[in-house]
Amino acid sequence: MSFSQTSLFHHSKTFTRQDSLRGSITPERSWWNLTFYHLDIAVNPDQKFIKGKNTIQYTVLQPSTTLQVDLQPPLRITKATQNGKKLKITSEGNAHFIHLTEKQKTGTSNSVIVYYEGNPKEAVRAPWDGGFSWKKDANGNHFVATSCQGLGASVWWPNKDHMYDEVDSMAISVRVPKNLMDVSNGRLRKVEEHNDNTTTYHWFVNNPINNYGVNVNIGNYTHFSEKYQGEDGELDMEYYVLKDHLNKAKKQFKDAPKMMKAFEYWFGKYPFYEDSFKLVEVPYLGMEHQSSVTYGNQFMNGYLGRDLSGTGWGLKFDFIIIHEAGHEWFANNITYKDIADMWIHESFTAYSENLFLDFYYGKQASAEYVIGTRKAIQNDIPIIGQYNVNDEGSGDMYYKGANMLHTIRQLVNDDAKWRQILRGLNATFYHKTVTTQEIENYLIKQSGIDLSKVFDQYLRTIKIPVFEYKLHKGTLKYRWTNVVDGFNMPIKINVNKEDILLAPTQNWQTLKTNTHTITVDPNFYVKVTQL
Repeated sequence: MSFSQTSLFHHSKTFTRQDSLRGSITPERSWWNLTFYHLDIAVNPDQKFIKGKNTIQYTVLQPSTTLQVDLQPPLRITKATQNGKKLKITSEGNAHFIHLTEKQKTGTSNSVIVYYEGNPKEAVRAPWDGGFSWKKDANGNHFVATSCQGLGASVWWPNKDHMYDEVDSMAISVRVPKNLMDVSNGRLRKVEEHNDNTTTYHWFVNNPINNYGVNVNIGNYTHFSEKYQGEDGELDMEYYVLKDHLNKAKKQFKDAPKMMKAFEYWFGKYPFYEDSFKLVEVPYLGMEHQSSVTYGNQFMNGYLGRDLSGTGWGLKFDFIIIHEAGHEWFANNITYKDIADMWIHESFTAYSENLFLDFYYGKQASAEYVIGTRKAIQNDIPIIGQYNVNDEGSGDMYYKGANMLHTIRQLVNDDAKWRQILRGLNATFYHKTVTTQEIENYLIKQSGIDLSKVFDQYLRTIKIPVFEYKLHKGTLKYRWTNVVDGFNMPIKINVNKEDILLAPTQNWQTLKTNTHTITVDPNFYVKVTQL
């Protein structure tokens, strides 16, 4: 998801039964493993109405008779069937419990078809407020798109709406008015024309995909493409934009192969060669929908023409192309199990902006950029949210998280090793759902540095470490304050034009020096106080 400078997330500290049903691995979810979806819907933009079905295939992990599917009103489930037999459904808010009549034997594969219809929630402020965006282009054609992270994919289609269990592959069939085209995830397999002035576009996703990554984009699209020679061979890069914007897009989207080159260098191979890479124009800012990255940055560099860092470096690239495509590695390849750990998506991807600059403009430029983004940090609540209740942490997961990673790069102090760590993350957790602990443990092990207190400080508190020091008669005294117990992060200072790595603790330490001034390396995200 792209960064918002105002009111990024609403935080409720009072949680309900609905939050638990949405945010936890309930007994009605845990007994079955999701294997395949076929989402088959018709979209009527004139009526802002959708109707269709989702075939949910699964493997039985342990016998049970009740299966939870999620769908949010005003959409309604009209029926559910298994092997042609209609099943009883009981509902509790957004959670719908399908009562199975056939025996569910461990190890067997079964499917349920869920039929639904209605006028889905309309997004007020996409992508931060999810749902359908029902818009018109400049020529009066319908211009429609979905976005749903946080709120949940169940805002527009019935599914197992918890991130821990990704579907292995997926078919998406979308029927639209004849003058329009649907662009969804994966590859277009078939276009089916009907005699009622509608057309169905059949897409197929070969790789695991998270629920919120699934999307529908409907418009009067035109298409162009290129072949990119990448780490895993030839990659199809496909671009879908409104017809009036073709020339602008051909110029602006040159950032896409530049992105691919930089991120394959830093993060490893693009994770979805089989499904291609797409940029799709939409009537909102943009979102990291897997292999169908949506774009609405008005064909400008920066974030709608602005540099979020205030350094000038943010105008060297199209923010939405770089940031949202960066999510293909961190969000779509490596995916959080619980949205409380959303920093895994956003911290690494905000940091990817810095690495893109590093690749093309050098280390100093990238450092200036990420340091410049610190002005957006609020330190309002911790980055990690509360577990099992669908609770996102602070919006600081973007640039506070990015600066934490930039600080860890200084601690590793070996750029080749740092690159291997980032590439290793994407190889080790390839197409997996993960927890914060798994990511922390990997970074600690591969760096050879005990970063546990660093993570505790930056992810779990709102306190920024304060490097406190005093110089008196040839002696430097220094310590950490405003830190978690046991915080012992090294820090680099410059004394008489010489870099020195200190290892402060919460206790005063001393260093003999004949200087009257020291400089703390600004690449470390800390505050400095001279007494």
